[in-house]
Amino acid sequence: MPAISFYILASESTAERDVFACKLIEKIYRSGACAYVLTDNAQQSQLFDRLLWTFRAGSFIPHQTHTGTLPTAENAILIGSDTPPEHWQKTLINVSSHCPQNFAKSERILEILDNSVAAKTLGRDRYRRYQQAGIAITTHKM
Repeated sequence: MPAISFYILASESTAERDVFACKLIEKIYRSGACAYVLTDNAQQSQLFDRLLWTFRAGSFIPHQTHTGTLPTAENAILIGSDTPPEHWQKTLINVSSHCPQNFAKSERILEILDNSVAAKTLGRDRYRRYQQAGIAITTHKM
């Protein structure tokens, strides 16, 4: 069963949530792990593709949007709205509005929520689904 952490931000800003997600992604990359950033759609994937180049000056995080072709670097970050390839299922950063398919295959899932009513409502639904699967959940209020 995966370790699941919810990060609940004080701000209702999705832009601040996205930058926070980039900081977590950078931390994961620097630890040597690969990760998959689960988005709702191609537009959100493109947003994260741009943000990972620009969110912090001097930051370098090898990444690509997932189009079926796997990256050559083993710990590159993949971004997409589809089910992640097997090697990238271990760490999943969920910035989408839905529960990941096959979440039990992951070792770690990071859920990042802004403090808006809509985000918290969808987050509570995912939280209940994980609980019903018998998974322990850690919550971090930022």
